[in-house]
Amino acid sequence: MKVLVVDDEPVARQRIIRLLDPMPDIEVVGQASSAKDALACIGRLAPDVVLLDIEMPGVDGLALAALPQLPPIVFVTAHASHALAAFQVGAHDYLVKPVELARLTAALDRVRDRMTRAEGPTPAEPWRLVVVDGSLRRFVDAREIACFLADEKYVSFVIGGRTLLLRESLDALEERLRPLGFLRANRGALVRKSAIEAFDASEGGSLVLAGGDRIPVSRRALATIRQALGA
Repeated sequence: MKVLVVDDEPVARQRIIRLLDPMPDIEVVGQASSAKDALACIGRLAPDVVLLDIEMPGVDGLALAALPQLPPIVFVTAHASHALAAFQVGAHDYLVKPVELARLTAALDRVRDRMTRAEGPTPAEPWRLVVVDGSLRRFVDAREIACFLADEKYVSFVIGGRTLLLRESLDALEERLRPLGFLRANRGALVRKSAIEAFDASEGGSLVLAGGDRIPVSRRALATIRQALGA
């Protein structure tokens, strides 16, 4: 997700950038010290989200955010009193300085979730996945994936020798991929039926995938898996 940081104070900009640095799917594409510079950066850099101060010389952040066709805005300000006005101009979130990492992360998560829903599959394309890969949005065909694994807040999968992360719960993914032949093997794994080469009944049961990977089958899923595989 591409981020533009806008604040008239260099120290404040750098603090936000330091908080963003460890986030694997965040790229700070630019910074600006005024609303005028921010508008130019938005046109040139096409950020996915703008972290925007309110009180700046000249045009303030509220006036900038009121302009049409801007990317999502998260206000970052020293004053809590502008919150109502901020949400009236369509802010996605409102953070008060000094910004805590947890609050910044939560704000970006909300923006990311809205982006994913906006770019997500149509009912006619349940197989189409939108994956954040650095500054890229990758479009992946779920029918090419052998197994999806729950990975904390993400779902991970391997394609072309690379592990990518999908910001969608495994439950939601199972719901839309079930008609495509995906089976829930356990609480943390969703497997494509056509990628299963064998069922191993020892030690409670496991699925053997192409390439030799083994996925344990939970006791809860065992009957469903056996029935689906005719095992």
